[in-house]
Amino acid sequence: MFAVIRTGGKQYRVSEGDLLRVERLDAEAGETVQFNEVLVAGDTIGAPLVKGAAVQAEVIDQIKGEKTIHFVRRRRKHSSKRTKGHRQQLTLVRVTGILAKGADKSDVKPATGARAARREAAQAGKE
Repeated sequence: MFAVIRTGGKQYRVSEGDLLRVERLDAEAGETVQFNEVLVAGDTIGAPLVKGAAVQAEVIDQIKGEKTIHFVRRRRKHSSKRTKGHRQQLTLVRVTGILAKGADKSDVKPATGARAARREAAQAGKE
């Protein structure tokens, strides 16, 4: 059985046991996270999400992606050059289970990005 999940603005086709590199999640190594935005679960296609479906995964490590170089050069006289580098923050997860129906959301931490966690903390501080 496979599922299509959405996290970090991207979609991933996953099966049980798959190893994924996703945008940074607010979770430590060894924790179990649950992806609740499931677009397809087996034969069921959501509109836009499959109701009650979830994918559970275990966080293995917080890593950095490959370095990308952004080089800008302007042509002709008095030109300038600029080089910037970037390494994306990623989370390495292993899919442990695909729950097509009756996903239990009480004992497992939902998979949210670090930015969303900071935003929620700021909202709580304002109130």
